Amino acid sequence: MPITGPPLEKSVVLSELLQNGLKSNPNATALATAEMSWTWRELEDVSSRVAANLIALGLHPGDRAASLMPNRTALVIFYLACIKAGLVATPLNYRYQAPEIDHALEVSEAAILLAHVERDDDLSKSKLVGKLPLGRITYGATDDRSPSFQDLMQQEPVDSNLPIPAPEAPVFIYFTSGSTGKPKGVTHTHDTFGWMLASAILSFELVPGDIFLPGSSISHIGASLMSLASLAAGNRVEVARTFDGEELLPLLQKTQPTMLCMLPAALYSVVRDHCATRDHFRTLRVCFAGGDKVSAELERQFVDLAGIEIDELYGMSEIGVATVNPPSGVNKVGSIGRLAPGYQAAIRDESGVDLPTDSSGRLWIKSPVNTIGYWNRPDATTETIIDGWLDTGDIVRADEDDYLWFEGRKKQIIVHDGSNICPQEVEGSLMEHPSVATAGVVGVHDQIHGENVRAYITLEPGSNAPTTSELIKFSRERVGYKAPEEIVILEEMPLNATGKTDRVALKKLAQAAYEVAAPN
Repeated sequence: MPITGPPLEKSVVLSELLQNGLKSNPNATALATAEMSWTWRELEDVSSRVAANLIALGLHPGDRAASLMPNRTALVIFYLACIKAGLVATPLNYRYQAPEIDHALEVSEAAILLAHVERDDDLSKSKLVGKLPLGRITYGATDDRSPSFQDLMQQEPVDSNLPIPAPEAPVFIYFTSGSTGKPKGVTHTHDTFGWMLASAILSFELVPGDIFLPGSSISHIGASLMSLASLAAGNRVEVARTFDGEELLPLLQKTQPTMLCMLPAALYSVVRDHCATRDHFRTLRVCFAGGDKVSAELERQFVDLAGIEIDELYGMSEIGVATVNPPSGVNKVGSIGRLAPGYQAAIRDESGVDLPTDSSGRLWIKSPVNTIGYWNRPDATTETIIDGWLDTGDIVRADEDDYLWFEGRKKQIIVHDGSNICPQEVEGSLMEHPSVATAGVVGVHDQIHGENVRAYITLEPGSNAPTTSELIKFSRERVGYKAPEEIVILEEMPLNATGKTDRVALKKLAQAAYEVAAPN
């Protein structure tokens, strides 16, 4: 039987996204960083100016407008302007290098690119940026390059008339992390994204007076969804320019947010910052974390420091935020929570048969939020979406209270002597050791056992380095037979485009080591 979340009765009309804040207090702060801020009235006016000026550059409704930007309020303004102009905002991961930039531009067939000047050197190596039909909009330039985003924000447009996009018109293309091949362009329409915002507002339990600090990249769906959902609810959003303690701790103290959301790895770094105190977190009523598993050690350290638990959530570019541990309900630590409003879930075996409670299987999601497909990839779309249900590729189980428990990506599960081992569980056991800074776990081929568990770790600077045998014993005391057979110490942990541990890269490292060790 499918599991069903609470009903979702009304979507957000994207063209009216700022209306709640405008009606409530147009002169209050809507969007801010540590250095500057925009009121609701200013945000409405500047986004409308940019929208009209983008059209004046020659863009038409449906054109893809790409961006390569760090976290700045300008990026949120760009999204709002694209929505108003009927354009398809196409955020590129700010970590992208020239080949990845070219791939995204080629797939999306972007007409124009907004990019920060600090990426000039990388963009000079691109094969496609110089060939874009409408070229590049520069942000942060001190010379007279045109068009600049600052000019688009300041200039009064010749024609202020803006189109009214149809609900089925595309509005966002988000690129996947590329963990299972080249990144694909996840497409959302005004309709699907409007439902996504409506569900998020209810899931996060946003109330008047909330201040949301999404401590991750607004180029990804998580932080952009949370930012736009907060604005749609009439709540203030604080933009973190970077995600380390040096930026976040003063921002937490100055802006006093009530809600925080971060990737577990970045949150771990902030929690372990020597300058972090309980006072930094005193105004938070909830801290969300998603994108990867929250380890028991991170949970323990955060509770000790902040005095509140982490509410885990689960989402994907294709489906938005599908599950949340409810802020005002029971937070089952270790679970990814219950279904968000408007969602249905089915847990199925490999043949597509629904499984009973407490059985582990593949998670399928159905909702009005689901992507309409992958841009220019009908083959990938039909593989992933069947009869309105989207195959997440993730292994979960549901308990008797319909809380879901993440057990790993299907392609990352390690099968050792016929038993399934979740990499995140093993990583969590290693992260409990005070000398371990990061951990990544993969399976390596073994003729006898099928796969053995290999862990890659980095160490905390200045720590007393334990031996690998000591770490294996430490892990075995916590997860038993799932503990790694060997551990490799790295200088730096490889990260994928979304800032998560790159298990694909680790798998390649393991394969290379296996080939070197294999007899001729």
